Amino acid sequence: MHSTYSDGEFTLSELRDIFLRAGCRVIGVTDHAESLDAGATRRYVDECAALSDERILLLPGFEYECHERMHILGYGVTEPVDSCDPGTVIRHIAGHGGVSVIAHPRDAFFDWIAGFDTLPDGIEAWNSKYDGRRAPRPHTFEFIAGLREREPRLRAFYGIDLHWRKQFRELHTLIDADIDAISRDVVIESLRAGRFTGVVGSVRLPSDAAVSGAQLRRFGAANRRGRRLKAAFGRAKRITDSLGIRPPAALKAQLRRLF
Repeated sequence: MHSTYSDGEFTLSELRDIFLRAGCRVIGVTDHAESLDAGATRRYVDECAALSDERILLLPGFEYECHERMHILGYGVTEPVDSCDPGTVIRHIAGHGGVSVIAHPRDAFFDWIAGFDTLPDGIEAWNSKYDGRRAPRPHTFEFIAGLREREPRLRAFYGIDLHWRKQFRELHTLIDADIDAISRDVVIESLRAGRFTGVVGSVRLPSDAAVSGAQLRRFGAANRRGRRLKAAFGRAKRITDSLGIRPPAALKAQLRRLF
């Protein structure tokens, strides 16, 4: 999740209300590290604490931007790091007791990631903002499964990457933990140990990326349909831009629900 502390459209209070009504117990907020100075970070952490209670936990973290615009989530970590090297950022997150996850990895990054001396705790197998709401890229699961042969502790993660008010937000993570004792430590340990499942509708996705071939084929077909639709809207936007036509903001917000 992203809030108005960086490039999100929801305040932390609004996020709390939305996901409390949806029956969620934890909100993993990962605002962009580059957007917050020391003072803003203190306010961010303090507000997450003030909005948390026995019903819901707002877990503050950072999303760090590295070389080539690779983004790494630090669940539970809000300490700045003076480096854009992915390995350094991964070790920084581990050193502060957090969980490191490479967010929405580009296909072009796969070989680069495979060569890392230090692998993260996880990689997003489905980011519903980047991959679309219909389905993830099936080859991301295959990539993660391959990395797990080298590092079994690495997990497949699932994230909404929420920025916009009119954005799909039905992809959740079901943590296998005592819901009467939700805390930062419980959440972090559950994520690190892979005791969670990605959930969207009737689909259940494991943390070990072990998805059947039939499911991957269904994902592939749905993802391709979504990408074709997005490409069509992209072409339409380029045409309207060339004509100097600006679609109303309300229309753009509604179109985001399609992807």
